Amino acid sequence: MAKRIRLHGLRQSTVGHTAIGLWRHPDSQAHRYRELDYWVETARILERGGFDALFIADALGPLDVYRGSVDAALRDGIQTPTDDPLLGISAMAAATRHLGFAVTVSTTYEQPYAFARKMATLDHLTGGRIGWNIVTSALDSAARNLGRDSQLPHDERYAVAEEFMEVVYKLWEGSWEDDAVVRDAETGVFVDPAKVHPVRHHGKHYRVPDIALFEPSIQRTPVLYQAGTSPAGRAFAARHAEGVFLSTYRPDMARTLVDDIRERARQGGRDPRSLKFFAIATVIVAATDEEAHAKLRDYQRYASIEGSLARWSALMHIDLSGLDHDTPLEYVDTDGIRGMVELFTTLDPSTRWTPRAIAEFVGVGGGGPVITGSPTTVADELERWLDEGNLDGFNIADPVPPVTFRDFVDLAVPELRRRGRVWHDYPAQTLRETFYGPGVTRTRPDHPASAYRRH
Repeated sequence: MAKRIRLHGLRQSTVGHTAIGLWRHPDSQAHRYRELDYWVETARILERGGFDALFIADALGPLDVYRGSVDAALRDGIQTPTDDPLLGISAMAAATRHLGFAVTVSTTYEQPYAFARKMATLDHLTGGRIGWNIVTSALDSAARNLGRDSQLPHDERYAVAEEFMEVVYKLWEGSWEDDAVVRDAETGVFVDPAKVHPVRHHGKHYRVPDIALFEPSIQRTPVLYQAGTSPAGRAFAARHAEGVFLSTYRPDMARTLVDDIRERARQGGRDPRSLKFFAIATVIVAATDEEAHAKLRDYQRYASIEGSLARWSALMHIDLSGLDHDTPLEYVDTDGIRGMVELFTTLDPSTRWTPRAIAEFVGVGGGGPVITGSPTTVADELERWLDEGNLDGFNIADPVPPVTFRDFVDLAVPELRRRGRVWHDYPAQTLRETFYGPGVTRTRPDHPASAYRRH
């Protein structure tokens, strides 16, 4: 039986995310990111295509490294303007029955006590379909505007995140017993006080002495995702993640990351196969290869070189405007997203990775390959990536929303279903059940969250 390809749709509540400048394409509806109907339509398209979840990225500060200004980011709508990714989930959940929602929230700028309630609320309202993409945030602009003089160093952000996870696990898993809510009208008791416990956390970064403010949700702990590929990020993913998002351009590079993180998980006492890996991919599909490549060339006409440089300047903490656009970029050790810097300088030794070459390379595809062709060609390439990369699925980008999602669902998914790679019907209700099978709504026994349960 063919291994199922797990699919997530990738969006951010903004105009320019992975594809920069393509909002100018006449078919693009990216400017409608602030409309509820836009998100409901997106969710329905993905559910029709058998996607596990919609993954919503986020950023907490403007991109202001390029030329020391936000001007380039504003001109191309790159992550600014952007809306809060949590607030539309309830509406999308009400318009669908099975699609999950993985939302990005930073441990650096949230308080775990309030955040745990937000996610429990969404898990209640979605019927157990919520996931959390755990990030530590890499933008200096976010630090400045959220109460810090400067951002915490890279590894220290992960140390804060470790304590953050300890607190939310205590709140989600350990504060309320399974049968604490009795709802006994005769005795007048809704919650049995003896079965609700203070978490009594007194740590270096957080103090949470009291009980969780919410009753347990279906999954208790949301499905946990992580996307960091630095050494600290890999260690964090191996300990906490159930799903891992990868940004890479070759399946052998993906395989190296997958094997490393799975081995770290094994050494930490987890089943390495319990971690599911998703590589970002942009798929341009049409009835024939020729039509698909013509469509890609059409999209490339709208890609913004300056906008791409502005985005990657912020991600890498290097102002690429100050460099000659045709001079090779050497590796620089920054507190930004180190894996992305290393990616371009080691991706292909035969390529001169200049700022201009990077901008042209990422113009349409963002952080992953642009797979272009007929449904057969696309399915073959996704299968190759799955097998050679030891992957579980893909984070499918939507550079011309919602056209590219709709094309994928209408053209590529039928071929993948014919091959037994994408399911026709959802087998279960909760997001975690799509990972581990019907009936598995709670974290697995070998996951660190499970250590905080009351038995």
